[in-house]
Amino acid sequence: MALVVAALKITDTPYRTYFEGAQFVHFLLGPATVALALPLYRQWDKLKRGALPLLGGLVAGSLTAIVSAVGVARLFGASHQTIASLAPKSVTTPIAMAVADKVGGIPSLTAVLVISTGVFGAVSARWILNVIRVRETEVRGFAIGVASHGIGTARAFQVSEEMGAFSGLGMGLNGVFTAFVVPVLLPVLLRWL
Repeated sequence: MALVVAALKITDTPYRTYFEGAQFVHFLLGPATVALALPLYRQWDKLKRGALPLLGGLVAGSLTAIVSAVGVARLFGASHQTIASLAPKSVTTPIAMAVADKVGGIPSLTAVLVISTGVFGAVSARWILNVIRVRETEVRGFAIGVASHGIGTARAFQVSEEMGAFSGLGMGLNGVFTAFVVPVLLPVLLRWL
């Protein structure tokens, strides 16, 4: 990531030009996301039984990610652009960049924040979930997906298909929820905090 940023800076290449060149990769994200549906279908019975707790976890996890990011950034005196770039950091990159752009953020900064969040979650989620004694595979997966999007989901699939399926569900639902909530919630948080 640092090498790409440095190369863009050295060559004075605008981010939009780089993004246009990466359209093929973004095109492949769609089929990759659809491929997450098969493992989730295999977990359909568990999903039906746990729908209400999962919904509660989605709302709690998503709101915690948004409010804590905005609150900490505000506490340290971050600009509106930085805060708007940080608010959607826990969803997958294309959604986060679109949300950040809509609320006055900097999409390229959001992309870096999203990737950092995902890497941190993929590396630390196991330890954190062990410390707070979360043992259920589906709960661990869903929490990772809500907090750490695609990078966390890739790590969850390395552990088990069940964990990966619930992580993919958490990632997808959090993307939709955040896309609707951040534009409404951010102005309220900026006035309140």
